[in-house]
Amino acid sequence: MLIDRRQVLLGGAASLAMLPLAAQAQTSEVVIGVIYPLSGASAQIGVDAQKAFETAAELINGDHDFDLPLARGTGLPGLGGAKVRLVFADHQADPQKGRAEAERLITQDKVSAIIGTYQSSVAVTVSQICERYQVPFLSADNSSPSLHRRGLKYYFRPAPHDEMFSTAMFDFFDAEKAKGRKIETLALFHEDTIFGTDSSNAQLKLAKERGYKVVADIKYRANSPSLTAEVQQLKAADADVLMPSSYTTDAILLIKTMGELGYKAKNIVAQDAGFSEKALYDAVGDKVAGVISRGSFSLDLAAKRPMVGKINELYKAKSGKDFNDYSSRQFMGLIVMAEAINRAKSTDGDKIREALVATDLPGEQTIMPWKRVKFDESGQNNDADPVLLQYNGGKFVTIFPPQAAVAEAVWPMP
Repeated sequence: MLIDRRQVLLGGAASLAMLPLAAQAQTSEVVIGVIYPLSGASAQIGVDAQKAFETAAELINGDHDFDLPLARGTGLPGLGGAKVRLVFADHQADPQKGRAEAERLITQDKVSAIIGTYQSSVAVTVSQICERYQVPFLSADNSSPSLHRRGLKYYFRPAPHDEMFSTAMFDFFDAEKAKGRKIETLALFHEDTIFGTDSSNAQLKLAKERGYKVVADIKYRANSPSLTAEVQQLKAADADVLMPSSYTTDAILLIKTMGELGYKAKNIVAQDAGFSEKALYDAVGDKVAGVISRGSFSLDLAAKRPMVGKINELYKAKSGKDFNDYSSRQFMGLIVMAEAINRAKSTDGDKIREALVATDLPGEQTIMPWKRVKFDESGQNNDADPVLLQYNGGKFVTIFPPQAAVAEAVWPMP
């Protein structure tokens, strides 16, 4: 059989193409893309996220005595001690910018996985690009329930979504009603992207199922310059509980406008986002004493699990802040991804995906109050238990569920 020169060249090229795969086990570093808003109105979120990911990377790459995956020893032992290198990209809270940056990370920076993104609307486009290139995407802090219901094979979310968070809120309402507290009417207030819309849909469904009356369901334009008309509607409705789903700048504007129009909500139970951010409490903290926000992290856990406090101090040294609901999920996002890559013993997307599918991480080996990290067939971790936190005395304390609570809820708000 004759073999022409072209076949020899093609065969040689094929052999060369296989070299990176064969060499993966000997790689000196694993490159992971991290895509967040690093400029624009949400830039502080991205800056804090950078510090959270850098803290996680230092724990992985260094040698630390924590009962956390990859903390002890240096690097990824499954890849010969390879170090994690992070490449940050700025999506500017723009879904199309997110799409372009994800493609750049994959094609130019050759990342093995991507983690992001804060805004759920950006997670939609980034995860689609990852799916096309068969690169695992870990949704560290996006909470829209629809994200894991699109049939994607490379999408994974360790943290709760808004149906889980909202269920915890309504469980809390039921528990308070059982104590004789008056909770009958609700006012929903939500921005118009996928985050706000999904949140409202979940809360409308639960209100109907649990017998609560929604007296206002107000959708507003994200980053609106004025919320005067919307707040007038909220004031007229005068619900027992105001339930906002707003990012930071909108949340600050909401509270300021409420003050200007003389509307004092009886109680606020928020869908996290802006209501977990230090910027809001720096701006209007005196007006939101007693506000309750859902979350997936509580620093109270440090009393039971000292490791949590020690890791928080490492993050605080970098950021000047304690972990909050977002930065804690971001930190754990990199730990979960790196742990899977280590088990995969490869930087190949399919092998990392298989390892993520097989993840089963006990809650005690995280900094979160979760039972464990284990993904279902859609990539969602259903064992990520939410908590409710109340802002009192200049800090958040856990008030629900009872097994995690360190204080009783102050109800109604002071």
